[in-house]
Amino acid sequence: MSKSRAPLALGALAASGIGYYLYSAGGNPRAAEKQFESDAHRAAAKLESKIPTNYPTHTTHKAEKEGTRLGHEVGTKIDSAVTTVNRDLSQAKHEAEAIAKQAKADTLKKIDEFDRTVEEKAAKSKSYLSSWFGSK
Repeated sequence: MSKSRAPLALGALAASGIGYYLYSAGGNPRAAEKQFESDAHRAAAKLESKIPTNYPTHTTHKAEKEGTRLGHEVGTKIDSAVTTVNRDLSQAKHEAEAIAKQAKADTLKKIDEFDRTVEEKAAKSKSYLSSWFGSK
């Protein structure tokens, strides 16, 4: 019962491609999209130069339009992924801040309890020592 690993490989390839363009653009999805379109156009031009000239230009224009459409579609998916990641990071930040605030409150409460205990013990010790020497 082996399953095909092709979808996993394609997903990993797509994620690494998205990650590469986002990383090279410094996290800016618009710049990543422009870089991807530039690379796609350069690759299309390189392939076009290798294709014999006896092919009809209609096919070339159709391929160029399809490449542009696919580039736009990939750009839209990158934007969507970045938006999702930013939303998740924002939510995680808020959760971390809430946890830190609660931890601070708990710590301050424990410190107050410790201070109260120390003061009570100090007062008992002082009264005990005072009783030995007869001072009030």
